Amino acid sequence: MASARSASHAEIRRGAVSPAALALVVVGGAVGVALRSLIVVPFAAAPHPLVVPGATLAINLLGSFLLGVIVGALADRHPRARLFLGTGVMGGFTTYSAFAVQSVTVSSASPYVGLALIAVSVFGGVVAAGIGLGAGRRVARRPDDDLDNPEDAE
Repeated sequence: MASARSASHAEIRRGAVSPAALALVVVGGAVGVALRSLIVVPFAAAPHPLVVPGATLAINLLGSFLLGVIVGALADRHPRARLFLGTGVMGGFTTYSAFAVQSVTVSSASPYVGLALIAVSVFGGVVAAGIGLGAGRRVARRPDDDLDNPEDAE
């Protein structure tokens, strides 16, 4: 069993994409997009122009934290779970493109509010990811100084 796990991990690491790995990412992405839609769609008709950007901000901060937990807890173990949860679910749940478009739109209407949205999104996401990494390591009982490679964060 260990050799099968190592082989699948090596396959994922060296860049070969198996149909099973791709399926995990696609299904995970669909789950993530559905979860994001459950949060954002009810606010789409909100009269205030900052409601949807605020929801996107909350989603991206939560997603950064949860990706940190996933990477911190799973580390190099369970590569398929990381593909499904990290790359798939969290990749589908969070959204850089909506953040970028909303940042431009909000900044055009109110430059200070737009800059605040950008600052909170970027710096808050980094802080949330760091807190999530620490929480994930504690859950997995891994030392905080057991640093992952940056490319390990899907």
